[in-house]
Amino acid sequence: MNRLSRLQSRIIRCKKCPRLVHYLSGIKKQYPTYWCRPVPAFGNQEAEILLLGLAPGRFGSNRTGRMFTGDASGDFLYPVLHEAGLASQPKASSLRDGLRLQSTWITAVIRCAPPKNKPTSSEIRHCRPYWQEEIQLLPSLRVVVALGKVAHDEFVRFKLKQQDGRLSDFPFRHGAVYRFQTKPEILIDTYHPSRQNTNTGKLTKVMFRKIFKQALGFVGKD
Repeated sequence: MNRLSRLQSRIIRCKKCPRLVHYLSGIKKQYPTYWCRPVPAFGNQEAEILLLGLAPGRFGSNRTGRMFTGDASGDFLYPVLHEAGLASQPKASSLRDGLRLQSTWITAVIRCAPPKNKPTSSEIRHCRPYWQEEIQLLPSLRVVVALGKVAHDEFVRFKLKQQDGRLSDFPFRHGAVYRFQTKPEILIDTYHPSRQNTNTGKLTKVMFRKIFKQALGFVGKD
């Protein structure tokens, strides 16, 4: 077992946040077949592109045990990744569906489904070392796609430990591209593929495809 695999095993066993442990325990009693544990990241360990999301959905990743699997966000995300050549298939339904990612790693700011999809600042802080360690363990990584403002802010704060600047110098905006001094050096912002954003047209498939075309361009695969 390599370091990335050992890290995912640690994540699954994490119980740092009492509120989330209690919340998931309650869901597990109601739905015994649900995963109801911290959700590990997954993807290709030679990834050049990393997707940083917010948190598992209660009836999606929290049910299936895999990022963006089994809910509307994943139904929007994976067809676009498949079209871009970054996923082996357009559908994600379960851990055993055969899905494989190409040159891509999917992770999140928070690994447990939070009540009302709103993690607290302390929960974000507790989970922070996990995704940051993943970045350190992905040597080919060059591009981070931030799915939403929380992911954007978290990644920018991480990079500002390594260079001068302020968070306000890097405002979140769909389609924005920021360059940093150290790898992964490229940040691309996108609205999160949540049902709220996709059903209202705030995020369309055309807009989302452009994000991954940009990402592929930065790694020389456009």
